[in-house]
Amino acid sequence: MVHQPAEQNALTKAPSDAPSAKWWQLAFGVLCMAMIANLQYGWTLFVDPIDAQHQWGRTAIQFAFTIFVATETWLVPIETWFVDRYGPSIVVAFGGLMIALSWTLNAYADSLFLLYTAAVIGGIGAGSVYGTCVGNALKWFPDRRGLAAGATAAGFGAGAAVTVIPIANMIAASGYQKAFLVFGLGQGAVVLLLSLFLRKPSVAVPIKRKNLRLPQTKVDRSPKQAVRTPVFWTMYAMFVMVASGGLMAAAQIAPIAHDFKVADVTMNLFGLQMAALTLAISLDRIFDGFGRPFFGWVSDNIGRENTMFIAFVIAATACILLLGYGRNPIVFVLCTAMYFGVFGEIYSLFPATCGDTFGSKYAASNAGLLYTAKGTAAFLVPFASVLSARYGWSAVFGLIIGLNILAAALAVFVLKPMRRRYLAAEAEIAEAAEARAVKLA
Repeated sequence: MVHQPAEQNALTKAPSDAPSAKWWQLAFGVLCMAMIANLQYGWTLFVDPIDAQHQWGRTAIQFAFTIFVATETWLVPIETWFVDRYGPSIVVAFGGLMIALSWTLNAYADSLFLLYTAAVIGGIGAGSVYGTCVGNALKWFPDRRGLAAGATAAGFGAGAAVTVIPIANMIAASGYQKAFLVFGLGQGAVVLLLSLFLRKPSVAVPIKRKNLRLPQTKVDRSPKQAVRTPVFWTMYAMFVMVASGGLMAAAQIAPIAHDFKVADVTMNLFGLQMAALTLAISLDRIFDGFGRPFFGWVSDNIGRENTMFIAFVIAATACILLLGYGRNPIVFVLCTAMYFGVFGEIYSLFPATCGDTFGSKYAASNAGLLYTAKGTAAFLVPFASVLSARYGWSAVFGLIIGLNILAAALAVFVLKPMRRRYLAAEAEIAEAAEARAVKLA
């Protein structure tokens, strides 16, 4: 009689770990992410209507966006700690309640204090969903981390695509308050329902090393150990550089379009006829959503750092074209789509790189800790409003271009050799531990 390994028996006996289970878990995570996408990417549609209603000024209103992103990211390590303790379902359910409450408060906010309070609540809710779903994907797909993290992040990137037009239409027809209320309650309800189906693997999913084309550590490192390495902080710095540009663009695309005089120009592109701004935001979400799993898949095949270099250079090129020719509505629409098509890959490549470097056991916590870089980057969003008011949008685009070029150089000339040395040292540690275990046996 042939005995199966204990791990294989566990995988066979656990219904939640059936072969199709990981794909269902991935699908549930993608849908949850789609439901929180508007909290970030739909925000730009509300900025000018809120300002027209209350005259608080763009800079003051955009500070709510900064607060949202900061709380969404900086609290993720705490939220993922709860995931490791109690599982993904309860944390995502809590997130669904919080995002519904956030947009409900936005609908009734008559002061900046209430607007900022809603941003804090929304950030907590979105971070609970985001950190949980990405971390869960990394655990279910250790051999395809780029693709899994990218597909999950695609929900966040593209989730707003199908609702941009309905939200814009509702704002125009019934006011931004009703749009906040209707979509906030709807999105929260869907997340709450989906949370009931989320599970973590009952046992560690084995890596198919014979098919693996990327170097991965055999040693699991906790967040405390990860933050003591230069590799972690190099990734963190690069994340901040690229995320700051993308957040500036996401929050400011509507003001930029209005200042470039292209926002209300009617366009007919790809069979779609609508205002240039609405079309741009719709395509941006589609390209952003497609780019995340695509570049994750590319990185699974050619390496994380090589893929980062390609994406960051394309992003810089898109901004150069926008700066020179963005007052043409066709160029504006196509170049913003091009930019967001490569921007979102940071949300697949950095978590995947983190998992490769520090292992699967603490993948959710380590990726969540790295994700706080987005919160750090968020503080440059109001700075973009100030910079544009004083020096024009050319200064903002120049800053984004410079940050992307610097990050591209760091990817191949600093991070790549640094990670290679780190993984080699970790391999020696693992081999020494295995040798000691054999001697003791």
